[in-house]
Amino acid sequence: MNNKEFIAELSQRTGYSQTDTKKLVRTLIDEMGDRFSEGDIVYLQNFGTFEVKKRLERVVVNPGTQQRMLVPPKLVLGFRPISSIKEILKNNGGNQDE
Repeated sequence: MNNKEFIAELSQRTGYSQTDTKKLVRTLIDEMGDRFSEGDIVYLQNFGTFEVKKRLERVVVNPGTQQRMLVPPKLVLGFRPISSIKEILKNNGGNQDE
């Protein structure tokens, strides 16, 4: 599902216009981005938790040249779904047809 399809579906389900729905989604994403840049955790009830984590520096080896390289530390965004979503994915295998 791409962004346009998502906005159309969300608009239909909520009864808002697609323009209003697009603004709402954009505002939500922008606010989440602001929270992440401040290092905050974002918890969405009945969905899961988004958290910025620091990945430590590490040494990797290029398999073609066997050259060792140091990868610097960086921040990554992690997501932990709630247990009910984990169970649905585990039992269904992510198959929407069932």
